[in-house]
Amino acid sequence: MSKGSKLRVAVPNDDSTAAQLAALRKERELYLRLLSLGHQQELGPFLEQALGLFVEVAEASQGYLELYDEDGQASAPRWWTSHGFSGGEISQVRAETSRGIIAEALAQGRSIDTVSALADPRFAGRTSVRSKQIKAVLCVPVGDDPPRGVLYLQGRAPGASFSADDRARAELFARHLAPFVDRLVSRARERDTKDPTREYREKLHLQGVIGRSAALADVLRLVMLAAPLDVTVLLTGDTGTGKSQIARAIHANSPRAQGPFVELNCAAVSKDIFESEMFGVRRGAATGIDRDRDGVFAQGRGGTLFLDEISEIPPRAQATLLQVLQSGIFRPVGHGAPEPLRADARIIAATNTDLDQAVAEKRFRDDLRGRLDVMSIRLPSLEERREDIVELAAYFCEQGSEKHKLPRVELSRGACRALEAAAWPRNVRQLANCIEKALIACAGEGGHQIEASHLFPQRAADEPAEPVTLQGGTQRFQAQLLRDTLADVGWNVSEAARRLDISHAHIHRLLKAFGIQRGGR
Repeated sequence: MSKGSKLRVAVPNDDSTAAQLAALRKERELYLRLLSLGHQQELGPFLEQALGLFVEVAEASQGYLELYDEDGQASAPRWWTSHGFSGGEISQVRAETSRGIIAEALAQGRSIDTVSALADPRFAGRTSVRSKQIKAVLCVPVGDDPPRGVLYLQGRAPGASFSADDRARAELFARHLAPFVDRLVSRARERDTKDPTREYREKLHLQGVIGRSAALADVLRLVMLAAPLDVTVLLTGDTGTGKSQIARAIHANSPRAQGPFVELNCAAVSKDIFESEMFGVRRGAATGIDRDRDGVFAQGRGGTLFLDEISEIPPRAQATLLQVLQSGIFRPVGHGAPEPLRADARIIAATNTDLDQAVAEKRFRDDLRGRLDVMSIRLPSLEERREDIVELAAYFCEQGSEKHKLPRVELSRGACRALEAAAWPRNVRQLANCIEKALIACAGEGGHQIEASHLFPQRAADEPAEPVTLQGGTQRFQAQLLRDTLADVGWNVSEAARRLDISHAHIHRLLKAFGIQRGGR
């Protein structure tokens, strides 16, 4: 060092130090929140929550995340989710808007970012980029060699762009996301190979039909058989098993799918006006009828007419309905009706009543039953498809959040076990109501997970001092019966399953749900 020279020491600027600390905290929070998603067992909800997390961290206005299966990018992405896009916008994003950017990121296996796609010569020529005036974009591959998918972020505050730190965080996020994705994709693929409903889902439109049980697969097999045939179908099964939904599935997969789907709950119509509701009424037919009104047969022309609770049709209307089914024509109620009208609606009827018994008791016409029961589909109770309970509950959580505009929440593991162990005498409808109430209770507390206490607030575990409900008593009986049976057979689970006439897997679900351990209480 020469004489007179001074040693210069770099002293961190307070502002830069604060910025670095803030960036570190942001990355730590991102990592911890991503780890907290690790308990998620379903790929769809995981991707949705993960994307929402990073859109928030990156302060983007819109985001899109897609994943490919083992065949890579040779086909359309198998899994995808979006955040902040409308239905029409996401269709455009998937079809064309970002395809050049996404394709380049996947082909090169590296991140693509641009201050303005509109001004970037690589993308400015795309019609969709110009029409949507797309500016700030950040696109990062998920996984490598080759990439498993891509994270796409678009839009920031006016004039802002994604920074180098945003890009680094996105790449870190994608790197940590990949192992979670691999685990859940592997789980989803394994479940698909064991999913007896898969072949029907690949061939049918089954929106809202949830579950992978063998019992549901039997129903879907009959739906696929019945849908293309223009024959009357009779749906049977307990209350709340989803007969209306299966009727809609038959309609959606039939040649009449573009026509109307008209539903009439026969139990909700007074016998005095039943024929008017069914066949229509002419002006002046009764006091207050000041105009012609179409009945459900006319409303369903060219489509499907779903007659729910068919056993509740009054005797006189049963005779008229039988005549219409035999002749294919009907007349509206009232004087001065025009020529008979041709019935052009496919009939799907449903009942939770034993029609054989109703016929024996002279409450239902045998000849009408024969006309309705050309093809019969029995809907299984929830007890017969218990393996579908958690998937149904997760679906109802998502639907409830959208319906009530509430934050998305998940089911805790304890909640899942409680749901699997509970009795559901009113079937899927009862489960849906239970989840909706629990979701509202959880949101009211500001919680992020539905717990067993939200589902069954009236029940304190093993507290006999509390009033015993039918559901609570049933659960305690099941738990004690399971303990006693296992004790009798020396904890031979296979023998216990045989004695109780349930599956080996169901035994294990009940053990988890009730918290029963060998040698324990």
